[in-house]
Amino acid sequence: MNLSSEHCNISDWLRLEATVKASLYVVSFSFATFITVVIIAIVTQNSKLRNEVRYILLCHHLLCISSYCGLGVVFQGMRALLANSPVLMCWVVFGAQLSVGEGILFTLAFMAFNTYLAICWPLKSLSFVDSVKYRILAGTWMIIILKNICLFLIESSNSTQAAIFESEPLCPVVLNGTPARATGMAFLFLPLSVILISYSLIYQEGKRAGHFNRSNIKARRTVLIHLVQLSLHVIPTLLFIGLGKMCGAFFFALNLVLFGVFAFAQCFNPLIYGLWNRELQSRLYHWVCCRLWCGHVTNSRGPV
Repeated sequence: MNLSSEHCNISDWLRLEATVKASLYVVSFSFATFITVVIIAIVTQNSKLRNEVRYILLCHHLLCISSYCGLGVVFQGMRALLANSPVLMCWVVFGAQLSVGEGILFTLAFMAFNTYLAICWPLKSLSFVDSVKYRILAGTWMIIILKNICLFLIESSNSTQAAIFESEPLCPVVLNGTPARATGMAFLFLPLSVILISYSLIYQEGKRAGHFNRSNIKARRTVLIHLVQLSLHVIPTLLFIGLGKMCGAFFFALNLVLFGVFAFAQCFNPLIYGLWNRELQSRLYHWVCCRLWCGHVTNSRGPV
């Protein structure tokens, strides 16, 4: 944004944008958290699902989505309400949201790679994945957090200590410089490459084995839906990073449209990657029926 422009009131644009984004984040957080709680409850109550890597990654992925939307409510809420928060607090909240946002894409990459191993290397992958799953997750989180800390230190090096602890009503952020944008692109394309390569290899193996023939509409539809959902994550993110922040009605409308598409993808991720699974669907049906039946029996008999 051009702070020196006399025809563009930056504060008004940012506050209006933050108000709309905070409202969308509340909707996404409520919906995604509800589905996340249901799926995690189903997985944790079943020992078989609890020990499978794909469900561990799925629960991890859903927790990242809920955390991302929740931190988005906090950050955009501070901006919309002009909370006059210290700059350091704004950076911490924004950095935490950025980290779990990258965790969303990396967990998708791990889920795709794990599916590729399970399909193409079924005998060798099980023991290997079980032995390294937690180390890979821990190492990935360490890299993401250290990367963001280093970028914050680099881009805040020009600010004085007094400026860092000074209160700002609109909660400014850093990570708008060239190093941050280049690193953000790299951390976007790395998991994206893993996902696309994994899906390509899965499709080739499935086509060779007959899993993607004309009669198996479910398998082909699942791959197509996952790719469309992935594009709704990646394309808005690329445009966010490429365009940056600009002032004016057109860029304001474009920013909100892109954010709406991105929020829609976040909101429906738990459904597509979670409840699209047949095993989870069946267990959800039994879980809901059990809750309703047990509640009906308890109410009919009265408190014990």
